Amino acid sequence: MASKHLLALGVLLPLAFSVVASSNVVADAPLQLKWADLIPKNVPGPSPMQSKTFFGGSVPPATDAGPPPPPLPEGNFMSVKRRQPGSDRPPAIVQELDGKSVAIGGYVVPLDFDATTVKEFLLVPFVGACIHVPPPPANQIIYVKTDKGFEIGGAFDPVTVTGKINTSEAFTGLADAGYTITADTVEPRKQ
Repeated sequence: MASKHLLALGVLLPLAFSVVASSNVVADAPLQLKWADLIPKNVPGPSPMQSKTFFGGSVPPATDAGPPPPPLPEGNFMSVKRRQPGSDRPPAIVQELDGKSVAIGGYVVPLDFDATTVKEFLLVPFVGACIHVPPPPANQIIYVKTDKGFEIGGAFDPVTVTGKINTSEAFTGLADAGYTITADTVEPRKQ
């Protein structure tokens, strides 16, 4: 009788360890974020654009901000901070994300790089954000640091960043970011 119990224990014990081990893997899996997850639920959406014409594109809402700024000298377009929506108030961020392990996909705007190795960048939700168009709100920009750096394939290739997210603002020359990620991995993403 004792040998049957030992046999059963010999079968069940490894099974119990495998269940515990697999539950730890699930618990350690990063939270898969979408860009909408970075906006608090109680925050109203961006102001709607005025109607657009076929050739004219969208027209920003009219403001009495005065004349446009003078053109920048050649080659200095990235040295001037651009006006972001909501830049007159603190960014609306989701505090509950602070300190979590997350994974999120987006596009790279390099800040610190050596040839094709990038160590610091802004992760943005769409191609050209912060470069060709005004930056999105701070809660739609993530400042990413990676110690190892990664090789960038193309200027507009999508990536998935996995690491620990913090809800601390980062101020860069291009735009303010509402979140910071210390990246464990930065991997090319299939479109």
